Amino acid sequence: MAGTTVSDGGLVLQAFDVAATAAGIPDDGPEREHARQYVIDTMGQSKITVFRALTGDDEDRAQAGNRAFEAAYDDLIGTGDIRPIAGAAETIAQLRGSGIKVALTTGFSRATQHRLLDVLGWSDVADLTLSPEEAGRGRPYPDLVLRAVLDLGIDDVRTVAVLGDTSSDVLSGLRAGARIVAGTLTGAHDRTQLEGAGATHVVDSISDFGQLVLS
Repeated sequence: MAGTTVSDGGLVLQAFDVAATAAGIPDDGPEREHARQYVIDTMGQSKITVFRALTGDDEDRAQAGNRAFEAAYDDLIGTGDIRPIAGAAETIAQLRGSGIKVALTTGFSRATQHRLLDVLGWSDVADLTLSPEEAGRGRPYPDLVLRAVLDLGIDDVRTVAVLGDTSSDVLSGLRAGARIVAGTLTGAHDRTQLEGAGATHVVDSISDFGQLVLS
């Protein structure tokens, strides 16, 4: 969602700065800088997975970091920086109106995803919303896409189109076997990163993705 259908004004990194301290990562210096870059590089992945990697699989520290991240992000959601990517709601409505089922997936927890949807007024914007909690594993694994295929009753994964703003989104879609796996330039990663991950298409925004799918 964030970076693909939702603009959050960099709230993920703001929340991470709070969470990193809770996870025992020094407030400054090379370890903190490495952690910050790792968060950018792994945007789109399940947040608990990211914290496990940053803490060397110290589960207590990872869980503390993840809890702090969710609390900080939930607080920041109310600041007014959360808004739809231009054309997102209209494109989703157009796709659904054409008979295409739409799933919104995230690397956030289910609770955080619900908070985002509530703030946006998007409780019924899509046919399905999924977090790693329902799917099994987050990105870059294929679970979110495959769970959506099962829950929406899709007969053939080759009829699926995936859009995301990160390399992890692209890898997830490719591993699931989707026909179109597009990267969008409205989020965390640039064209070089998205193409390097194997994106079948790179679009400027979700509006262009909608046109691609409908064509």
